Amino acid sequence: MARMDGTPSAFAAPNGFEMLSVVMPCYRLAATAEANVRAVADLLDRGGVPHEIVPVDDGSGDGTDEALLAAARALGPDRVRPVLLPENGGKGAALVAGFRASRGTHVLLLDGDLDLAPDRIWGFFEIMRRDGADVVIGSKMHPESKIDYPLRRRFASLVYYSLVHALLQLPVHDTQTGMKLFTRESLDFAFSRMVTKRYAFDLEVLAIARDAGYRVSEAPIELDYHGRAGALTARNVRDVLVDTAAIFWRARLLRYYKAAEPHAMPEKPATVTAVIACPGASGMLRQCVEALAAERAAVPAAELEAIVLPDAPTGESWPPWVREIPTGRILPSEKRNAGIREARGEVVAFLDDDARPLPGWLAHALPWFGVPEVGGVGGPAVTPRDDPPAAKLSGRVYENPLVSGGARRRYFPTAVRDEDDLPSCNLLVRASLLRRIGGYSSAHWPGEDTFLCRALVYGEKARLVYDPQVVAAHHRRPLFGPHLRQVSRYARHRGFFARRYPENSRRPAYFAPSLLLLGTIGEALCAAAWALFRTGCFGCASGDARRACALYELVLRGPAAFGAAVLAFYALAVLAASFSPRLRTWAWTAAGVVTTHYAYGWNFLRGFLSRSMPDGVKDFDHQGGNGTPADPARQARTASRAM
Repeated sequence: MARMDGTPSAFAAPNGFEMLSVVMPCYRLAATAEANVRAVADLLDRGGVPHEIVPVDDGSGDGTDEALLAAARALGPDRVRPVLLPENGGKGAALVAGFRASRGTHVLLLDGDLDLAPDRIWGFFEIMRRDGADVVIGSKMHPESKIDYPLRRRFASLVYYSLVHALLQLPVHDTQTGMKLFTRESLDFAFSRMVTKRYAFDLEVLAIARDAGYRVSEAPIELDYHGRAGALTARNVRDVLVDTAAIFWRARLLRYYKAAEPHAMPEKPATVTAVIACPGASGMLRQCVEALAAERAAVPAAELEAIVLPDAPTGESWPPWVREIPTGRILPSEKRNAGIREARGEVVAFLDDDARPLPGWLAHALPWFGVPEVGGVGGPAVTPRDDPPAAKLSGRVYENPLVSGGARRRYFPTAVRDEDDLPSCNLLVRASLLRRIGGYSSAHWPGEDTFLCRALVYGEKARLVYDPQVVAAHHRRPLFGPHLRQVSRYARHRGFFARRYPENSRRPAYFAPSLLLLGTIGEALCAAAWALFRTGCFGCASGDARRACALYELVLRGPAAFGAAVLAFYALAVLAASFSPRLRTWAWTAAGVVTTHYAYGWNFLRGFLSRSMPDGVKDFDHQGGNGTPADPARQARTASRAM
């Protein structure tokens, strides 16, 4: 813990100051979290600063949550207001959750381990008041900073600063230090536009604030790294560089942060009913309800309720805000329609039973419903970190840009945009619109969400917004068999829709795998015919035969060579897009991409040429199609073979 024996200077409040909220992200700090919270509270008491402390347990699982609750009991619930996240979502997600729970006019983001001495806060207040700054960040490179920091970390910080300055021209020398003071307005603006959740979170917040015209100043800090080398690994460096490149793309090329539409939480947010269609009880269903309970606590004004729709009674003891309505063995679309009829909320949130909302899901979705023309909001469904290896491979395949293309945002957070087709595993829609269009069509499964979005956007002329912060974790089918069966089912229906419902299904990207398949077949036929020709099947000694030989060479050899070159380029592209430092993961991902392309291409053609899709009505696969993945033991066996 940092030294706390310094006597604070007289507190000089910056303009507009009423109360300070200290948001402290904590991860695996069970031994020190309570003492660190007490130390910060004591420091602010001695300085006479009106304050609250909002420590956030980022899904530690080691007792950190109990330590924070103990601090709240000791110091009082008005002074210490812990936020306990059910799973680790990264520092950025933890800070956003803490900020949403805070009430201060000014917010201090302070790492919970207190490697950074919090008594330096007095200088932050003075600089904010003197410079009229909206943001004051701690800087290890400030000439007055006192740091005990490993040499290799200093070198890494210098290199990273040079890169950031070249790309973004930020007027600061250090973006990553975990002590920053914001006015509430500036931090709210930045968090409402932020996409990154983990590695370059600090950089993105500063880039957004600077682009919006908020003034940023630097302050000296005191850092004691306690002799640790730190987690500067090749993977961390890669992840930070990838996130930094994405921020540069959004800030300088897309101008995303300046163009992002402002939207704030309404004073009285809409009430919400979460509808979960499922075949029966499962551990993942319980996880989904637990995650909804966390969202309900984070945004109590939304009055979130949930409706669980199993085939038969589950025997679960649900909390009072969860209603269970057994439906019998019917399609997911019919279950969701039953949920719409029973919903009391102004917004209906659809989740699969194998999906669960991540922290901030509700807080980021509800502000959009303050915009009158917005009819629905959805976001990415990312692969859970606790999925088995074979399921994670499936997630890597879906996230691969060669597989999902422009739809990659469904599996990986990108940028806010209007959409016309979002999946029902993570979708919130105004209840009034749902009832007006008659809910989901039960004529096809899967694909009912495509029909719903088509009716909303092209029928009701409502906006359907994709927000990268409205995130759910969605369990994947393991690679290969279950994954390919799911892909084939989706492809048949997308092909069927592409021929008949062009508005949101007739896209060039959907046809690309079929073109690859047909091109591969054509290349194989040309190559086989050329091989037969070369063995003399078509040759003889006459002049007419020689002329025929030249014609065959022109017709067969050229296309065969061109096709071989295209396929070679395709193979290289797949290898590049599937790269992983682990050779087996790289190989299995590449194989998954190729098999996904061919399975999708064949089944898209089947659907496109079909007169009807009766299997969509009759073939309701409860073991895969409605969000219940394969048995965990079977997944583990598959994973051991894959990895």
